[in-house]
Amino acid sequence: MAAALSETELLALVDALADGEWHSGETLAAGFGITRAALSKRVERLREWAIEIESRQGLGYRLAAPLERLDADRLARAVPIRVDVAAVVDSTNSRLLSAAADDDPQALFAEMQTAGRGRRGRNWVSPFGANLYLSIAWTWAAWPPELSALSLAIGVAAARALAAHGIADVRLKWPNDLLIDDRKLGGILIEHRGEAGGSCRVVVGIGLNLSMAANQADAVTQAWINLDEARARHGLPPVGRNAFASALLRELHDMLQTFAIDGFSSVAAEWSRFDATRDARVRILNGENVLEGIARGVDASGALLIDADDGRHRIHAGEVSLRRA
Repeated sequence: MAAALSETELLALVDALADGEWHSGETLAAGFGITRAALSKRVERLREWAIEIESRQGLGYRLAAPLERLDADRLARAVPIRVDVAAVVDSTNSRLLSAAADDDPQALFAEMQTAGRGRRGRNWVSPFGANLYLSIAWTWAAWPPELSALSLAIGVAAARALAAHGIADVRLKWPNDLLIDDRKLGGILIEHRGEAGGSCRVVVGIGLNLSMAANQADAVTQAWINLDEARARHGLPPVGRNAFASALLRELHDMLQTFAIDGFSSVAAEWSRFDATRDARVRILNGENVLEGIARGVDASGALLIDADDGRHRIHAGEVSLRRA
C-alpha cells in the first residue's frame, strides 16, 4: 500500500509553485526525487485544498496567482503572545476551544479550514492560502460587564486594520459582519466558556477574504468581496498576507487587552461611524418571528435599536438575523 502524502511534502510543492511562474514537471519531480506520476498525485492533492493549479503540455505547472504563505515567526513578532500557523485544520475556533487555557492568550492561523464555522452554524468557505482564518483565545479573571458587545468591539479593531491598509469604506453590520458596498468582506465568531462569578475564556474567530477567486467560492451563498479587489478600486496593489495579518493581530490583541477595563462604551462612537444599517429599514428574523423597522444604531451594551410601529425595541444578538428590508 502506498504511503499517504505528508503535509510537509505537500507544503514543499506549494512553496515551489508559490511564485506563480511556470515550473516544468520534470524539474519539479527531479527536485523532490520522485516520479512524474508521483508529482501528479501531489498536484491533485493540492487541488483538493482548493488551490488553483494550471497545467500545460510543454510548460508544466503554475499557480493561477502567486501565493504568500503565513510565517509564524513573523506573526509572533507582532504581539507578545503565542502564535501558531497550521496548514489545514477543521476550524481554528474549535482547535482553540479545546486547547489548554493555561496557554492563553494564544492565536492560531490556518491556511485552510475543512469545517470553518460562521455565526448561527453557517459554514465558512476556507480555501488554502486565499484568505485569513484566525482565532485568538483569551482568558479574563472575571466576566467583562459588556461581553455581549465584544463582537462589535472586535469589528472596530478589524476596521482599524483595514483603514491602515487603504480601506476606509468598510462598514460593520451588526453584530458581526464586515462589508464593502453591502458585499461581505469578513465575519466574526465569538465563543466563550466560564461560570458566573469566575473567570471568562473567549475564543474570537475572524475570517476575512483577501484574494479568493470566484471559482474557489462556489459554495458562498451571499454577495462577497475580497480585500485585493477593494484595494484595486483605490489604485492599490494586492495586500501582503503576512503584513496585513500582523496588523490585524495587533489590533485584536490591543482590543482584547483593554476590553475588560474599557468595555464597548470606549469604542461605541467609532462603531457608529462604521454602522452599515444606521437609519435604514431592516428586518429582524428570529425563528418564525419578524420585526421590521428603522435601525437606530446600538446602545451602550451593543444591543441593536429598532424603531418599529409599536415603539423602540432593543435586540440582542443571540440567534437573530438582521436583513435590509
